[in-house]
Amino acid sequence: MNNLFTIAAACLHSAAIDEKLALTHHAWQLLANGELSFTDDVPVSPIEQVTFPDKPALLAPREMPKRKFTTPEGKAAFFHAIAHVEFMAIYLAWDIIYRFRGMPEQFYQDWLRVADEEAQHFELIRIHLQSMNVAYGDLPAHGGLWDHAKDTAHDLLARLAMVPRCMEARGLDVTPAIITKFTSIGDKASVTLLTRILTDEVGHVERGSYWFKQLCQQQGVDVEAKYQQIITQYYIGGKPKGPFNREMRIIAGFSTAELDWLELP
Repeated sequence: MNNLFTIAAACLHSAAIDEKLALTHHAWQLLANGELSFTDDVPVSPIEQVTFPDKPALLAPREMPKRKFTTPEGKAAFFHAIAHVEFMAIYLAWDIIYRFRGMPEQFYQDWLRVADEEAQHFELIRIHLQSMNVAYGDLPAHGGLWDHAKDTAHDLLARLAMVPRCMEARGLDVTPAIITKFTSIGDKASVTLLTRILTDEVGHVERGSYWFKQLCQQQGVDVEAKYQQIITQYYIGGKPKGPFNREMRIIAGFSTAELDWLELP
C-alpha cells in the first residue's frame, strides 16, 4: 500500500487505533523515501462512513465532568481529554487529504506531516496516561470535535478556516497558561509534553493559514472578509471568545486585522 489516498481511506474507515498509527507513520516514511504515490483514482466516500473506536464514550461539552488537574484524577482526566483531541486531529488531517482532491502535491505533503505529528502526540500522551494507570478510552470525551469536519465536508475553505484556523488555533491561546500551571507545581514531564505539542501546533495552524490564503487568492476573494464570513457562519455563538495569543497567532499566519476582528466585542 503506497498510494496516499488508499492509505487515507484505510485510516478513516478502520476503528483500529494501532493500525491507524502504524499506517500514518508508514505513509510519512514512504514520502520521505520518495515512494509515495499521489495517483488520484480512489473514490471518495461520504464523511458519514468514517469509522471510530467504540471507546471513549462521547459526551456533549456541558456533560463533561469538571475536574482540577491539581488532583491525580483531574490530571488524568485532563490528559485523557488532550489525547482525544490529538486522536481526532489524526482523523482531521487524514480527512482533509482524502476528501479534497485536485490540490498541489505540497498540500497533501503538508497535511500528511500534520497527521504524522498528531499521531506522535497521541502516542506520547498515551504513554503519559499509562504512568497514571489510565488508558485512552477509560474516561469519557468531548463529542463535538468531529462536527466541524462534517459541517465543512463540502467546502475546503470552510474546513481550513474552522479546523486549523479556529479550533486548533485555540490551543495556541490556552496552552501557554496551562504549561505555566504545570511548571508551578514542578511537573516537568507534563511541561515537556505540552511544550512539544504547542510547538508543532503553531506549524499546523500556519499551514492552515497558508492554504486558506492560497485558495482565497485563486478564487479572487478577500482573505480577511472570507475568514469573518466563514467563522460567523459556522461557529456557534458567532466567533470564539478571547483572550487570544496574538504573538503566536501572527507567527501562525493570522493578520493583525483578523485578530482585531476576533477581539471585537
